[in-house]
Amino acid sequence: MKIAILTDSNCGISLEEAKGTDIFVLPMPFYIDEKLYYEEIDLTQEQFYEKLEDNCKITTSMPVVGDVLDKWDELLEEYEEIVYIPMSSSLSGSCQTAYMLSEDDDYEGKVFVVDNQRISVTMKESVYDALYLAKKGYTGEEIKDILEDHKRDSGIYISLATLEYLSRGGRLTKSAAALGNLLRIKPVLQIQGGKLDTFARVRTIPQCKQAMINAVEDDIKKRFENDPSKVTIAIAHTHNEEAALEFRDQVLEIWPKRDIVVDPLSLSVACHIGPGALALTVGRRIDSFSEYK
Repeated sequence: MKIAILTDSNCGISLEEAKGTDIFVLPMPFYIDEKLYYEEIDLTQEQFYEKLEDNCKITTSMPVVGDVLDKWDELLEEYEEIVYIPMSSSLSGSCQTAYMLSEDDDYEGKVFVVDNQRISVTMKESVYDALYLAKKGYTGEEIKDILEDHKRDSGIYISLATLEYLSRGGRLTKSAAALGNLLRIKPVLQIQGGKLDTFARVRTIPQCKQAMINAVEDDIKKRFENDPSKVTIAIAHTHNEEAALEFRDQVLEIWPKRDIVVDPLSLSVACHIGPGALALTVGRRIDSFSEYK
């Protein structure tokens, strides 16, 4: 069965990276000072951060329904089924909208919408897991079920450079942000099940890094059978690649001889946390389950 894996640019897979595969990416729309832009079409990472740091008003939006349906129709001309992996339903209405659209007679049994509560780097892993399973001969419905069964098997831990952007987005009051900056508090956030929450509060960048490492070590011990071979570990950042590469060297000292990728965090996340952030992610490898090999 020929299966297309469709996602959106929140996963971090570029159009160039997807080219020549069975993966297809819908560019995410952003409104910047009320003008519509599409990620990677007329909005680069550099342009996004320039506008963010220039205090432009940036709001996220879910993919336009017409764009989604047009892509489904286009793919179904070549593929028998589509596995569609949008960003977490906890962060956007796009997943629920797509699910309702997939129940239409034209798409029922052909389009399978996955709500596995992922965003950014862990969402990217889900896309490649779906491709892996499709190549193993699983149907679209089976792939959806497997990904949703393991939706809790990942975590993202993020250290922030500033509290300013949490304040801008209303997640933190201005007075609390000012006090936090005065006290040099550096929060470490977590994304579990799609929700962005506070994980720890520390005072220095080295403490942030150690808090994230400790969190992943704890996850491996308690959630992944104390077996590092069953997980993928990755590093992400918001406009902070040099620091991310340095952090990777530190992480490799703990988990050596691993392929630890360094990727930008999703721009939809960057809107809320600003530049300078570092993240450490952990997720179960789909091929660590014998029943999926």
